[in-house]
Amino acid sequence: MKTISAILIDDHPLFRKGLAELFEHDGRIRVLGVAGSLDEARALLRERPDVVVMDLHMPEHGGIAAIRQLREEGVEVPVIALTVSDSEEDMARARRAGARGYLLKSMEPDEVIEAIGRAARGEIVVAPAMTAKLVRLLDQKSAPSGSLMDQLTQREREILACLTRGKSNKAIAQELHISADTVKLHVRNVLAKLNLSSRVEAAVFAVKHEIATAPAIRNEATKKN
Repeated sequence: MKTISAILIDDHPLFRKGLAELFEHDGRIRVLGVAGSLDEARALLRERPDVVVMDLHMPEHGGIAAIRQLREEGVEVPVIALTVSDSEEDMARARRAGARGYLLKSMEPDEVIEAIGRAARGEIVVAPAMTAKLVRLLDQKSAPSGSLMDQLTQREREILACLTRGKSNKAIAQELHISADTVKLHVRNVLAKLNLSSRVEAAVFAVKHEIATAPAIRNEATKKN
């Protein structure tokens, strides 16, 4: 199995050192470096890691703002929030900012490593304890799926299916033989038509309404019901 490369961003030196040692000892994740803030991580990002694992509650702008800034800058490396917070609001803010996953520091180490591996392969990952909250949040803002889906063109449905597999704009463009700028426009239209705020939210919406396939989330939701 391919080793996953990661950078860790957390303002607690003891925690990030311990997490890095855990990953290195396990062998499935290779840590390219650690940082206490997004600014410190800039040089590490140039090494093109497979994933970024980031704490949410950090000094200065914090993890949410850092995730949003990366997305605004066009950085498409999957960002996984790893936090102590089991707050629905924090999870909602993280996914609106563009986080690929939301994991809790209370999870077992092997669960965290497995989830990071799935995120690197294109899946959306959520801590088992947060799955029901994620579905509830989506319920609060979703209109009936039929009427919303009727607004999408065939191309937009194809884009939505790609989003459930966690594909980047570049990967979608290659798969559908269109430009990355066209993909970006389609993604924006999909989010607007579905009344959603992020790619993660669109993927969860699609899975919940059985519009497209993303087994990891659906399986977790089934366990909770």
